[in-house]
Amino acid sequence: MLAYDTAVSELLKLGHELAQTPSHKFDLANMRVLLDALGHPERRFAGVLIAGTNGKGSTAAQLASILLTAKFHTGLYTSPHLIRVNERIRVDGELISDAEFAEMHSRVEQATRKLLADGALPWHPSFFEMLTAMAFEYFASAGAQIAVLEVGMGGRLDATNVVEPCISVITDIALDHQNFLGNTLREIAGEKAGIIRPHGVVVTLPQHPEANDVIGNTILEREARGVSAVPFVPPVSPGAQPVWAEGASYPLTILGEEVRIESPLPGRHQLRNTALAIAAALELKAFGFSVTPQQIAVGIHQTQWPGRFQIMPANSSDPEVVLDVAHNPAGAWALRSALSQHYEDRPLVLIFGAMRDKAIAEMAEVLFPLADQVVLTHAESPRAATAEQIQQTASHMNVEMLLESTVESAWQRARVIAMAGKNKVVVITGSIYIVGEALRILQGRK
Repeated sequence: MLAYDTAVSELLKLGHELAQTPSHKFDLANMRVLLDALGHPERRFAGVLIAGTNGKGSTAAQLASILLTAKFHTGLYTSPHLIRVNERIRVDGELISDAEFAEMHSRVEQATRKLLADGALPWHPSFFEMLTAMAFEYFASAGAQIAVLEVGMGGRLDATNVVEPCISVITDIALDHQNFLGNTLREIAGEKAGIIRPHGVVVTLPQHPEANDVIGNTILEREARGVSAVPFVPPVSPGAQPVWAEGASYPLTILGEEVRIESPLPGRHQLRNTALAIAAALELKAFGFSVTPQQIAVGIHQTQWPGRFQIMPANSSDPEVVLDVAHNPAGAWALRSALSQHYEDRPLVLIFGAMRDKAIAEMAEVLFPLADQVVLTHAESPRAATAEQIQQTASHMNVEMLLESTVESAWQRARVIAMAGKNKVVVITGSIYIVGEALRILQGRK
């Protein structure tokens, strides 16, 4: 579709999220001017804002699935995407169509051009600002009753933070995007806590003491109400059955009723994200969105969130593959834990690529020792580190490193190695861009 292709092309010309990002991107005043010109679509639906370093996408997907199960018309805005930009904007579980995407872009772009001509905007909105405005316009046009909004980066000055949310949710905070958010957990937590509203509601879980301190003080300063999701985290006692890659299954008491939570999202870390989604869903009752314990259980079970320890089984010509978007040390540790639980006795071949601004050395120290061979590669992104740069950064690691310039060639090399070995598994990780490109390739597998 010509209009859709043009819309995507025009957006890409603005540059992706962090590629040479100008400092003026982080200015909510211009976002508010744009939304005012559009008639404030963000005021025509209820909103939930979710910030954090890891787990915010999984939490958002589960909460949206719960609300959809309860028959509420639900929008979901996430970032980045794996394969197509449409993945970022969904209503009732369906991706925005190409025609609708083109229409939303046209509306926002027309408003932008008029504002620029009138001098109301000093510069064109960024890639992320445009997409956020398009998502708001789409949710309003589609009649969404509530939208679950994943913060793009940080929180305080993120484009999503122009909404007045019913509830704010803060997931686990770790070091990431230090060039933009600060070099300490305390500084980063301060940016995440920027989504907490005066007298508002914030759902979170205990985590690193520095992050706890910042979140707690912000709640007190803004006279907000903090809600702990701890009651919905199942206890994991020594010797208990591990959380396998197929997901977790456990009984949980919600509103006095015992239900069985069967999550398709693997890894012990997902227990925290699920708990946050449950706590947020229950808090929404005060805003007219009441859900039952059974609807919560069904919604979690029906959650679809690819690229998070996603397993593609082996066939006659290809090995078993695990895809995971771990892109910082905390994510790498979560992936390592899941791999150790599920593939304790099986040899691994790792395909790894990362963005230059990530903690590559730390991720390598966590993941590379698990593999017999590591195939280093490069994503199609101006921010991506080359295979040679990754090799140099990880040169202290005592592991065989093979270099390939593309994800396609890395997959073919890893595939040959795995098929020649005994029961080897290929693990693809390091960046959502690497996983997205790999998914495009693997979708053609028979």
